[in-house]
Amino acid sequence: MTTIGIFGAAGRMGRAIAQVAADTGLGLAGGTDRDPSGEIAPGIAMTADPLALAEASEVLIDFSVPGALSAHLDACIAAKKPIVIGTTGLEPVHHALIDEAAVHIPILQTGNTSLGVNLLAALVEKAAAGLGDDWDIEIVEMHHRHKVDAPSGTALMLGEAAARGRHIPLADHSDRGRDGITGARTPGDIGFVALRGGSVAGDHQVIFATEGERIEIGHRAENRTIFARGAVKAARWLVGQPAGRYDMKGVLGL
Repeated sequence: MTTIGIFGAAGRMGRAIAQVAADTGLGLAGGTDRDPSGEIAPGIAMTADPLALAEASEVLIDFSVPGALSAHLDACIAAKKPIVIGTTGLEPVHHALIDEAAVHIPILQTGNTSLGVNLLAALVEKAAAGLGDDWDIEIVEMHHRHKVDAPSGTALMLGEAAARGRHIPLADHSDRGRDGITGARTPGDIGFVALRGGSVAGDHQVIFATEGERIEIGHRAENRTIFARGAVKAARWLVGQPAGRYDMKGVLGL
């Protein structure tokens, strides 16, 4: 039985992962939260000690906050345990920490653990590679009113997929803000639009548009359970992998 520990267990995703783990018969080692009072599941207490949780777990899942990532990686390295990172809002400094930690332990980091979204990313990369530069690419995403980062990690993941298909760096071809007299669209840019409102779990649409025709492919998340199922599947896959950095392609066999 795979025993899972959850960093940020009191959050929306932490609770969803705990429920999926229980429903699928996996072991729960426990979870961390800033306020360790209460239980992650009946008889399984919270803790504020990431190292203690890592030592008690076979694999860790992290959907907490970027500011906690360094401590969580340190705990996993010390305990020699793999970790799935689904935290969004990561910046270059966080990715550098993940790269350093992946020398010692297996790490799967992704902007979205949904199996459907990751298949969408593969389709976006293939479409971007097959269509010419005269096809404009726009990515539209919508999330609940409480989401604090924009564009979403999933939107950026889809942007990276499109950029890979075109063999260009996303950082040099990303358009994230249009307001006022902006002038014509820059050829080759990948545009992002972020919408926020209500309780939307996550909607993403990638639009390829050229003269006279348009291709639209997308994904709609109806609840957080799909992300939790994907995270648990990724955690089970990661156990036994050698040290290194992985993504959901390996889980899906893409």
